[in-house]
Amino acid sequence: QGDRADCLFYLRLGQAKLTIVSKGGKEATVTLLAPGDFFGEECMAGPNVLRTTSATAITVCVVLKIASEELTRVLHEEHAFSYLFVPFLAFRSTRTQADLVDQLFNNSERRLARTLLIMADYGNESGPEALIPPVTQETLANMIGTTRSRVSFFMNRFRRLGYISYKSRI
Repeated sequence: QGDRADCLFYLRLGQAKLTIVSKGGKEATVTLLAPGDFFGEECMAGPNVLRTTSATAITVCVVLKIASEELTRVLHEEHAFSYLFVPFLAFRSTRTQADLVDQLFNNSERRLARTLLIMADYGNESGPEALIPPVTQETLANMIGTTRSRVSFFMNRFRRLGYISYKSRI
């Protein structure tokens, strides 16, 4: 966050998270990244743009780095890449808008439930994942804008209702 945005990244293997830190020092998790995700797309906005988030590996990751100039060339000349990247950008934009609406209009319990469903790929053609990526209650709290103790309370409620099960993984 704050560095010059001069390249795009593609997560090939592993899991990571994007976080942002306010001027007051408060940190929030913006999203979790999975294999096949791009990040750092602000590099397309121009040469003097700064990164708005920081990426942190959750597990061991393999990341492909694409310089801005190369990205521009590849988008124009390699249509297969464009057909992969442009829908990703549209999906990310739609998801960001949905996250904002969720934050504005839903309570923290609903935001947690939505976040867990997204992490489990619920609604995906191949069906939901049996295990979601490893994530702490603190990270979940940062993602939905509440405290870890509230997340713990809701997770226990979800477990009692039979919606989730977890010991070391959800």
